[in-house]
Parts: sequence; structure tokens; C-alpha cells
Amino acid sequence: MRILLATLIVATALSPAFASSDSDDSRKCGATDKASWMSVADISAKAEAMGLKVRSVKTEDGCYEVYAIDAKGQRIEAYMHPVTGEVVRQKVDD
Repeated sequence: MRILLATLIVATALSPAFASSDSDDSRKCGATDKASWMSVADISAKAEAMGLKVRSVKTEDGCYEVYAIDAKGQRIEAYMHPVTGEVVRQKVDD
């Protein structure tokens, strides 16, 4: 019971640090050292492995912004963390 209580206290204390609204998602990339960034080729390969056909890649707000077509033929804008390649936000263009 004490372990559960301690876990809940720690999780509650950390939750504001991880909370963000959709408008803040692109800021999840933050200010990272460019020397630690994945290359454009690597970020493109990661997006391709996720099933996207990459059209172009640029940087915005510290993220890679990947313009691609998904398997359904929809245009996608995926904001990817430049160090981890994690998708932090994705938009489907109509």
C-alpha cells in the first residue's frame, strides 16, 4: 500500500511537467543541440518506416516538419522530434 501511495504522489508531482495542450505540441522538441539531431535522411527513413511517403522535410520551432502522403493518400504534416524521431504532432490536410 505504501508503494502504491508513493507512486501516486510521484506521478501527481510530475504530471504538470508532462502536460501540454495541442497548441504546445510543437514546442516539445525544445531547444536541442543541432549536433545531436538526426539527419534529414534518417528522419525521412523513420517516417517512411511509419508508412509515409515523404515529399519534403523542413525545420520549424525546433522540430522536423515532415510533409508526406499516408497510405490512404492523405497529405500529412508530421512534426518529429529532431533527436528521437518521435512524432509530437500530426495534422491531416483536407
